[in-house]
Amino acid sequence: MANQISDETMEYVGILAKLSLTPEESEEAKHDMERMLDYIDKLNELDTEGVEPMSHVFPVENVFREDEVVPYAGGREEILANAPAKKDGSFVVPKTVE
Repeated sequence: MANQISDETMEYVGILAKLSLTPEESEEAKHDMERMLDYIDKLNELDTEGVEPMSHVFPVENVFREDEVVPYAGGREEILANAPAKKDGSFVVPKTVE
C-alpha cells in the first residue's frame, strides 16, 4: 500500500462528514480510503493519450419536442366534467382571502 492516511486526517474527515466513528470503524474506514487511493493511482497509470475527455458515456441529445400552440377542441362542459364543484359554468374553489 503506497498511500498512508494518518489518524489526524481520518479525524478531520470524520468532522467534515459529521460522523462519530468508533476506533474500529475509523481504522476500517482508513484502510478503505487507502485502497481507494491506491486504485486511483493504478488508474493514473493508464495511457489516455489521444482519448478525448467526455462528460457522458453515451451521446446526449435533446429528447423534448418543440412546443406547438394548438387551439383546444373541447368545450366548456368537457373541461368542467371533472370539477368537484361548479357554479354558473365556472369552477368553485375555496375562499383564499378574507
